[in-house]
Amino acid sequence: MGELGKLHQLIIPFFGHTITLNLEVMIMTWIVFIVLIILGLFASRKRQILPRPIQVLGELIVSMLYGLTEDALGKKHAKKYAPMVCALFMFLLLSNWLGLIPHLDEPTKDLNTTLGLGVMGFVIAHYAGIKSKGFKAYISEYFQPIFFMMPLNVIGELAKIVSISFRLFVNIMGGSNIILVESYLTYSVALPPFLYAFFGLFVGTIQAFVFTMLTVVYISVQVK
Repeated sequence: MGELGKLHQLIIPFFGHTITLNLEVMIMTWIVFIVLIILGLFASRKRQILPRPIQVLGELIVSMLYGLTEDALGKKHAKKYAPMVCALFMFLLLSNWLGLIPHLDEPTKDLNTTLGLGVMGFVIAHYAGIKSKGFKAYISEYFQPIFFMMPLNVIGELAKIVSISFRLFVNIMGGSNIILVESYLTYSVALPPFLYAFFGLFVGTIQAFVFTMLTVVYISVQVK
């Protein structure tokens, strides 16, 4: 049980302050990046009319996410944001599945990762809103329906970051801790295989899809 809450950190002194880096999360994140790059190279290399299995998988994921993005944003915005949506979903999916491999952990069970992705989605959504409506029309929406509602409207927008980030973090961290505790209680024999399949594959896939679709919805709200 000593693994529960254990962190491998790199602390760097910086002008009288310290910068703390979570080495485990950084390594796991780079593993996901490398796997994604390799999969992308294999899926796009030597494309054929009769596609290979990995090409079929890649085209299926891209076409599905592009269709969902187009339904939410329209054709014009889908061309711009669908690649980001596909990349986000694939990153989250592989991150959530990484814990299925012995001695590896999910980067998404660290709040810094999910919060960073939440802030990224927030910035992209509001940038899209400003570019689509113009700054004057964009900022005027915060004063609707009455001007003194502006603080509440701002808080509501910022709350979206907390909501989307904590939803993913709590689900992945909670599943990881449940598996760890049950593994010690049952000596890694009875329940863990079922729990790995449920939390790793099922919950991991659902949470990756939910996070991605919420990001698309936030962008859609701003551009329409």
